[in-house]
Amino acid sequence: MNFAQALQYLEDLNVFGSQLGLTRIQQLMELLGRPQVQYRTIHVTGTNGKGSVTAMLAGILTQSGIRTGMYVSPHLLSYTERMQIDGQTISEQDFADSIAAARAAADKMVAGGAEQPTQFEILTAAAFWYFKQQSVEYAVIEVGLGGLLDSTNVITPEVSVITNVTMEHADRCGGTLAGIAHHKAGIIKAGVPVVTAAAGEPLKILQAAAAEKNTDIFIAGQDFSSSFVSFDGQAQHLEFSSGLLGAVKEPYDLQMLGAHQIENSALAVMTAQLLHNTDERITPETIALALAITSWPGRFERMDQGGQRIIIDGAHNPDGMRALRQSLDLYYPAQERVILLGILKDKDIHTMLETLLRPNDTVVVTAPNSERASDPAVVARQIRTQHVEVQPDPAEALSRALELANGERLLCAAGSLYLIGGIRQQLLNKKE
Repeated sequence: MNFAQALQYLEDLNVFGSQLGLTRIQQLMELLGRPQVQYRTIHVTGTNGKGSVTAMLAGILTQSGIRTGMYVSPHLLSYTERMQIDGQTISEQDFADSIAAARAAADKMVAGGAEQPTQFEILTAAAFWYFKQQSVEYAVIEVGLGGLLDSTNVITPEVSVITNVTMEHADRCGGTLAGIAHHKAGIIKAGVPVVTAAAGEPLKILQAAAAEKNTDIFIAGQDFSSSFVSFDGQAQHLEFSSGLLGAVKEPYDLQMLGAHQIENSALAVMTAQLLHNTDERITPETIALALAITSWPGRFERMDQGGQRIIIDGAHNPDGMRALRQSLDLYYPAQERVILLGILKDKDIHTMLETLLRPNDTVVVTAPNSERASDPAVVARQIRTQHVEVQPDPAEALSRALELANGERLLCAAGSLYLIGGIRQQLLNKKE
């Protein structure tokens, strides 16, 4: 199987849709020799921030001299982004070989009368298999959706990380905030410590699950925290502290921008501190070195061109928009803004718009590259700012947004990762 054939196979699997449940993935893992138990893992879920925390943790482990796999979703441009080792994406041929291995196991399952595994199950099985072939010591695994019935939930990690719990994918996770929290709590394993930034009712549910599993839970804002010190135009200067670890405050720089990344980095540091208890290679020095260089594409990412300041951010729900707005107000409080927006139709569009936009913002609305894209004209009619334009084609929308910003106003693109991936590539192409 070559890369093109692997992509076609994955595309053909779309007909089976997304089906939560562990029966198929467990069968796949057995047929593949249970590769996921051959290395240590960290499991990361949450409504927002799980990709950033996953990248930070993988960076910390790599910086500590540990061969580290990372599995994330979705991708911005290529499926190869989903599987990485020490910051390097899987090659196209290794990706094809991994999919071929998962397909062979799936074909054997189907021949035996089992259900056909879904696309995400094949990808997850391929990632676990690939990490075993590459002899990683650790793998940081990001949950795809929820936690309890997610395909990644076939591991027993060293630490479970639950970033936060808000309303997202409620239709797949019980329909309520409590239902979503129960799904996130599903990654909690007996005796495996939990690190979380959840609050309110979701936190109570996580605490109850941790107590039931007889495991410790470490809570952001109570047991540990990071605070903002300053911003030098390139990096955030932060300080981590935890009463559980003593009175010492650990300063560090964070390349990832965004007010929300302060809390995300605190989760990563606390998790790394717990890992240090069983692996002395992980130290405050390697943690600081990693956070100073770790980046995560499409998450409050600076992509300036010449004199034009540009931010792209994958905010795609109300809480993501809230974090984006806070970050824009923190770093660029007085600067006029041009906002390039593309939102999926199954999102809470009204709340997202009300959260992000200021009355004097200029807005260009476009369509993300997805069958679920909302009609830009419909979105535009809900916007109450001084100037709104509709440009359905994302490439032309970017050109128009750059024209409106004209090097004098901040340009920010947001609303969906399906939009951000293409915008990011267009900006990279302009630099070549």
